[in-house]
Amino acid sequence: MTKKKQHLIKLKIKKGDTVLVTTGKDKGAKGKVLIADRVRGRVVVEGVNIVKRHRKASPMNPQGGINESEAPIDASNVMYIHKGKPTRIGYKVERKEVNGKLVNVKYRVAKSTGEVID
Repeated sequence: MTKKKQHLIKLKIKKGDTVLVTTGKDKGAKGKVLIADRVRGRVVVEGVNIVKRHRKASPMNPQGGINESEAPIDASNVMYIHKGKPTRIGYKVERKEVNGKLVNVKYRVAKSTGEVID
């Protein structure tokens, strides 16, 4: 049995970014990205898409009960917030000389203002 090769999806959203949810039950909510899953193309946003799980008591969780946690949402359903406004993200590539060699350096850029994000 061979292992399937997992293709990584190029996400423009990264962990720590502040985003706005554009669709779904939490539309309009803002939050910080906690996890960015490049294999599935999904992100977990703080305080968004809260789900309840009924947990049976176990040695790890002796109390049991109902736990609330954030569930992942598709990365296409969020927009990056730059200076308080939602914006799309693009890339800018520059050639720089490092130690005598020309190297391509890639930056994330806010499309609305053209400013470099990081």
